[in-house]
Amino acid sequence: MDMLVKLYNLPPLEDEQRKMQEMNITISRAFPANRVHIIDFVKKHSSSYAEGEAQCCFSKQAPSMFIARRGNQMLGYACYNATAPDFFGPTFVLEEERKKGIGRALLLHALHALKEEGYGYAIIGSVGPVEFYEKTVGATCISDSTPGIYENMFRVQNA
Repeated sequence: MDMLVKLYNLPPLEDEQRKMQEMNITISRAFPANRVHIIDFVKKHSSSYAEGEAQCCFSKQAPSMFIARRGNQMLGYACYNATAPDFFGPTFVLEEERKKGIGRALLLHALHALKEEGYGYAIIGSVGPVEFYEKTVGATCISDSTPGIYENMFRVQNA
């Protein structure tokens, strides 16, 4: 199922940035020179489909991906405008780093970027944790949105 988010009604970024700084975590736009390392992280911790979408993020002049890191250790990522324009996802945070607000911070950075690009609404594609998105950004479910834009995606079967 997909969800819809009003970008004109987002929580501010400043609180999230302060929380991340207190934990020595940096949220930043993916840097093109780090592409190989970021894609390796996505490949290791997510699906091959997420890897494909992450690759798309680097096709833009300013990559449409945010990463969370502590020093040189990558903790998570969030893509947007990967599968389709105005879509958020995929996203991931290391299991041992969850429940610290990193996923929330990555989500808000990506959604604020979409807002700055002129969008009024964003779509969170193929949502897993519905309650998280409802609570964090007031997202609402889009009825009859499955399979949505993923209709023509096929699942590769290994021989």
